[in-house]
Amino acid sequence: MGRDLVRVAIQSGDGSHLDLDSVYRRIGSGDSRGTGRTAGRLHVTVHQDGPLTTEAGAPVADNQNSQTAGPGGPVLVQDQSLLEKLAHFNRERIPERVVHARGAGAYGTFTVTRDVSRWTRARFLSEVGKETEVFARFSTVAGNLGSADAVRDPRGFALKFYTEDGNYDLVGNNTPVFFVKDAIKFPDFIHTQKRDPYTGSQEADNVWDFWGLSPESTHQVTWLFGDRGIPASYRHMNGYGSHTYQWSNEAGEAFWVKYHFKTDQGVRNLTTSEAAETSGLDPDSHQRDLREAIERGAFPSWTVQVQIMPVADAPGYRFNPFDLTKVWPHEDYPPIEIGRLELNRNPRNVFAEVEQSVFSPAHFVPGIGPSPDKMLQGRLFAYGDAHRYRVGINADHLPVNQPHATRARTHARDGFLYDGRHGGEKNYEPNSFGGPAETGRALWEPVAVTGVTGDTEAPSHAEDDDFGQAGTLYRLMSEDEKGRLVDNLAQFIAKVSREDIARRAIDNFREADEDYGKRLEAAVQALRG
Repeated sequence: MGRDLVRVAIQSGDGSHLDLDSVYRRIGSGDSRGTGRTAGRLHVTVHQDGPLTTEAGAPVADNQNSQTAGPGGPVLVQDQSLLEKLAHFNRERIPERVVHARGAGAYGTFTVTRDVSRWTRARFLSEVGKETEVFARFSTVAGNLGSADAVRDPRGFALKFYTEDGNYDLVGNNTPVFFVKDAIKFPDFIHTQKRDPYTGSQEADNVWDFWGLSPESTHQVTWLFGDRGIPASYRHMNGYGSHTYQWSNEAGEAFWVKYHFKTDQGVRNLTTSEAAETSGLDPDSHQRDLREAIERGAFPSWTVQVQIMPVADAPGYRFNPFDLTKVWPHEDYPPIEIGRLELNRNPRNVFAEVEQSVFSPAHFVPGIGPSPDKMLQGRLFAYGDAHRYRVGINADHLPVNQPHATRARTHARDGFLYDGRHGGEKNYEPNSFGGPAETGRALWEPVAVTGVTGDTEAPSHAEDDDFGQAGTLYRLMSEDEKGRLVDNLAQFIAKVSREDIARRAIDNFREADEDYGKRLEAAVQALRG
């Protein structure tokens, strides 16, 4: 029958299936009951799937033994099946993401539940009931590819909408704010979260030194060390676009928007001790939970909301509306429900569809665009550049990244892993051979700018400071929530080796709220003895 037969089912003489351990035990003990003689021979049912082949499609004669110079001799270079197999194995991994390396994903649908045409001309939002296919990727930020899921860390909440006008990527987090407000500080921040170049470990000194010297982080740190810092699963957390984006309608009117994804499963979180236990017992807890929920038909969903600000409101708003360390209070701009996101299909291959999926905040569609948010402006470049490095210049050729509801038509050609999709089409524009041409209409509306070029801070508005919203968040917490927040922070700050770094960190929380700082100082002193 040959060695190209790859699936084997073993049955005993009475027709019952035997597990391999049972067969081995019987063979090893000389027990042939149910496996031969009077009970009947072992029946081996072989399912023909065609021959195992090389990458070039040639059949593999022997996948169990490499070729040698005689039975005991050295392996031969001519064994191309062996060399190809080992070479491919050596290259099975691509560089992991510097941030958001640890992730899980799923496919689903976004359904419009409210007419939003007065605010945006985006066609996938054009009518109530319209559905758009979506791919979602959830992730932790700081950990590497092999880290545990249940850790105190923000979660990435990235969505790819396969719209009829191309892919729209909304790359957010499970928090509405972030640690820094300018992309030039992002690499420094991430370096503090990663492994120290000398010790090879994350160091509390580095983390709190940076946060203490960057008081704008106080709001996000308060959020992170509160009860929502460790979601119980990806299904039980909210998502946020975090940045401010632009919507524009057919008439050319522009609006600033913020996205909110409210979990329909309810918000559930883990305490520090519960997370430590979960991480030890099941490092893949969040990935497993998402996959198994979809497998059993318990499709997770989120109610999608937006806050909408008329462009004219922005200059006089009490907070800088483009500052990623701030939220828009709901009493100022109440969230409006616009749709529902449901995840209902698992990827067939995690590497091909989750690890190689690429998202970029620069992937807009007509009617949606960026804002002057300085963090967002940096991400418009950084995300695409990261994926060109990791996956390659033709990453968009992969099925998970291709538009599903339309066809990408560019004049870009060649490069690593180019699939020849364009055939002999001309690769320049304009041309006289029917090639794709510009539309003459921008995807979003222009933004007025004034002043001179230079290295400048973002403009401050009437109530802008680094501590006010962090203090408001603290005062909204119950006494139990405040106690857990202070304990979580104190446990980490107490690991700092230098007193001045610890004192500076505590003083930032005192600036947010006097009681906040007082409790934290006492908790740290108690731990330090």
